[in-house]
Amino acid sequence: MNDKLISKKKPSYPISPFLSDYLEEYSRSIKIPIFYDDLLRFSGSVAVMDKHDKYSLWVRVYYSDSDRLEIDEQLKQVYASLHSDGSSMTVPFLNVDAIDYCTFGNSKPFRVKIRNILNDNFTHFYVKKADASRVYGLELEHMLSLNNLNFLVHENTLIEEHIAGIPGDEFIRDFLPKCTASERSQIAKSFVKFNERCMIRLLGDMRAYNYVIVPIHDFDKVIYKIRAIDFDQQCYEGRLKVYRPQFFKENFPMVLLVKDHLTKASIDQYKIEERATIARRILGNETRLTQLLKCMLNDHISTPEKTKQLGKEVYALTKQSSFKKSRSMGELMRASFHFVKRNYEHHEMLRVNR
Repeated sequence: MNDKLISKKKPSYPISPFLSDYLEEYSRSIKIPIFYDDLLRFSGSVAVMDKHDKYSLWVRVYYSDSDRLEIDEQLKQVYASLHSDGSSMTVPFLNVDAIDYCTFGNSKPFRVKIRNILNDNFTHFYVKKADASRVYGLELEHMLSLNNLNFLVHENTLIEEHIAGIPGDEFIRDFLPKCTASERSQIAKSFVKFNERCMIRLLGDMRAYNYVIVPIHDFDKVIYKIRAIDFDQQCYEGRLKVYRPQFFKENFPMVLLVKDHLTKASIDQYKIEERATIARRILGNETRLTQLLKCMLNDHISTPEKTKQLGKEVYALTKQSSFKKSRSMGELMRASFHFVKRNYEHHEMLRVNR
C-alpha cells in the first residue's frame, strides 16, 4: 500500500464540550496531579535498546532530582486512579522504574513503568496528549471488541493502560515462521475478522506495528487474537483502503496466510461472523453508543473533503445512499452501524420465521 494514502501529519483535535460531558458521565474524566506537558521538562535522555540490542524508537528520560521526586509521586497517584480506586493506600508500595519517551508518530507518548516493590510485578501505562480521534477510538474499541479498555482524560492529557501482546511486526518477523499449518490457518482467520472489524468501525492505519498478536492457550492448542493498540486514525482519512489492514504492505505476510490457508467460502463466513458479533455488541451497548455518536455528530475530527471522499467510497461498496449523504465522520460512523445492525436484524428475522 502506498503511504500517500495516509496524511503525513494528522492534526490533534481537542476534546469538545460534548465529548467532555460524555467522559464525565462514564467516569473517564478525572482530575490527575500531572499533565503531559509536565513530563516534557526532562533534563536529558538515553536511547532504549530492544532485546536484540538494536535502537528502539524510545528514549529513557531523566529529570532533575527535585523534579523527579515530585513526578514519581504524581505518577504513582495516576496509576492508583487508573488501576484502583484512586486511594493513596497502595502508593507506598509502588516505584517508578522508568519513564520512556517516543518521538515517532503523532502522539509522542510517555511510557511509564510501575513496579510493586513487594513482589517485583510491574506494568506500564502511557501519558499522551488528549486527542478526540484517539478517545473516540478507545471508546469504540471498548464497546465493540472483546476487550474492555481502561483510560482517563483530564483537560489536554490522556492516561492509557498498556495493551499486552506481541507487536504485529515482531510476530510476523520472529514467530510466524515457526507456526504450524494449523496455527497459520487460525491466524489467517483472526486477520480476516480484524480486517472486517477495522473497516466497519473506521479504524485506520493498522500497519503491523499498530496492533498486537495475543496468544491464548486453550487445551492442546494456541489461539491467536489480534488487538489494535493505536487509535490515532479513528475516522480521519478519506480513502477506504486506510481502514482495511489488508492493503498495507507491512501486512502482506498476513494476506498471504489468508490466501494460502482459507477458501473464499471460509473468508465470507468469517466476515459474516464478525459483522454479527459487532451487531450484537451495538445492540448491547445501544444507549452508550448512541450518546457517543451524538458527540461525534457535533464534533470536528476530519475535513469535509476527506468525509465526502470516504462517503463516496463506502457507497460504492455498499450502495447505501446514507453513506453518500453523510456530511461528517459522525454521520458516516452512524450509517455504518445502522447498516450492520439492519442486516443482522433482517437475517435474524428470516431465521426465526423459517
